[in-house]
Amino acid sequence: MRRILLWFLTTVSTLVLLFGYRTSTSSTLPDDEAAGGSATPSTTARATTPSPTTTAGSSSGSTALPAAGTFTGSTADTRWGPVQTRITVANGRITAVDVVQYPDGNAKDREINADAIPQLVDETIQAQTAQIDMVSGATVTSTGYLESLQSALDQAHRA
Repeated sequence: MRRILLWFLTTVSTLVLLFGYRTSTSSTLPDDEAAGGSATPSTTARATTPSPTTTAGSSSGSTALPAAGTFTGSTADTRWGPVQTRITVANGRITAVDVVQYPDGNAKDREINADAIPQLVDETIQAQTAQIDMVSGATVTSTGYLESLQSALDQAHRA
């Protein structure tokens, strides 16, 4: 009888501890300095020259842009904040991508996007299209980036 009672109390205690544990589901973190946060990265990622290994076409044949200029994509509202891109087109090619807005409300967002945004920009300039891979670990930012990038490309095609 004692063993059963001890087993029962242990099981109940374990379940109470397990279900009482609070995981972080909030997008806000404690004060950045207290959490060991670092300086805020620049809100603009810029790649100014296309990669020399970029190929000049794709199977769809729609990679060449008919216009030159700067085109700002629509703001994509994501779960963690807005994402907006601006592309610069010259000679029918994307020569630069600026990320005008991206989620940077806390240290985790800044850390993730400091790695993800340059990858997205580099892939865009190499691919010359919005059909690029998303960055693992930055799915929300990648989705917003691709939505805004496609909007900017659509504007360039209409110009």
